[in-house]
Amino acid sequence: MNRFLGHLMTITKHRHLVMGHCFRCGIPWRGLMHDLSKYSPAEFIPGVKYYTGTGSPTGGERRTTGYSKAWMHHKGRNRHHYEYWTDFSLASRKNVPVKMPLVFVIEMFCDRVAACKVYQKDKYNDSSALEYYSARTGVEEMHPETSALLGKLCAMLAEKGEKETFRYIRTELRKQKDY
Repeated sequence: MNRFLGHLMTITKHRHLVMGHCFRCGIPWRGLMHDLSKYSPAEFIPGVKYYTGTGSPTGGERRTTGYSKAWMHHKGRNRHHYEYWTDFSLASRKNVPVKMPLVFVIEMFCDRVAACKVYQKDKYNDSSALEYYSARTGVEEMHPETSALLGKLCAMLAEKGEKETFRYIRTELRKQKDY
C-alpha cells in the first residue's frame, strides 16, 4: 500500500507543479493535460511496482526487464518529450530528431523543473534543471534547435530565477510562432 500511495502522491505532486509552471508560462491547457497517461493502467501499475520515491520508476523497470513498457507508452502519448519527436529519414534511412513545436518545448522545460523539485526535494535550487540538462546524454538525440532552446531556458533559470524565466517565456517566446 505504501508504494501505491507513494507513487500516486509523487505523480500527482509532479503534475500539479508542472500545471502551475505552465500557467505561469502562459500555456494553461498544456498544464491541465500534462501527464494524464501516468494514471492509465499501462503506466500506473509499473509505476507502483517500481516505485522508490527517489527517481522515476521507469529506471527500475529497465533494470529488471531491459526496457520500460511504461516509458514507451508514456513517450508515445506525451508530446512534451523529445523522444516523441522522431521520424524516419529517407535520406539517412534512420530515425532522426524533429524540431519540437514551441509550446511543447516550454512544457518540457516546466516538466524538467518540476521533476527536479519533486525528486531533489530540499536540495533543489534554480541550477538543478541546468545540471540535469548538462549531465544527461540524449541531448544529441534531440533536434539541435530544440536542445539549444531547452538549454537556454535552463541556463536562464539558473542565472535569473523562476520569476524572470517564466516572464521571458510568457512575453518573448509566446510572441514568436517559431524559435
